[in-house]
Amino acid sequence: MGRWEPGARGRLERAALELYSERGFEQATVAEIAARAGVTERTFFRHFADKREVLFGGSGALQELFVSTVAEAPESATPMEAIAAAVEVAGGLLQERREFARRRHAVIIANPGLRERELIKLVSLAAALADALRERGVADPAASLAAEAGIAVFRVAFERWVGEPGQSGSPDLSDVPDLPKIIRESFDELKAVTAGK
Repeated sequence: MGRWEPGARGRLERAALELYSERGFEQATVAEIAARAGVTERTFFRHFADKREVLFGGSGALQELFVSTVAEAPESATPMEAIAAAVEVAGGLLQERREFARRRHAVIIANPGLRERELIKLVSLAAALADALRERGVADPAASLAAEAGIAVFRVAFERWVGEPGQSGSPDLSDVPDLPKIIRESFDELKAVTAGK
């Protein structure tokens, strides 16, 4: 095994998800993940602090994307428009990793500790979005309400996206609606619900 293996992070992610799916998150070890990926344990720890970070390692980048998109929204954008733009941009990024997202979601749903960690991540994202709105001059409770609503839409749309089979009903995922489209539809549903329709 080479010291600086190209593509090691991706192989480690795939190996971890395979093992988590086959044996359960708690039963899979870092040594097994590294062995399946064809790298050393030391290489694993160069990429991830622990085996949970395989599932949550992108949280910081996602938060930065949310916050920067809100910050860059036009001044004329309402708080909800700024949040919707951020959620949709994040959806576009996740779209490229749908199979990873599906498998990751299945592993998290099967483990109470991981579900708790996922909820904590979503709370952190909402807090960061609310702070980004406050930086734009949005007062509370509007900043907090818009951020929480945006994260709720993101969660609902994401769960629909990872759980939805292709339009034809086949396991072929090539015709599954894209996540940004589902996010837009979910924001439209939120508007309808709040308008009493």
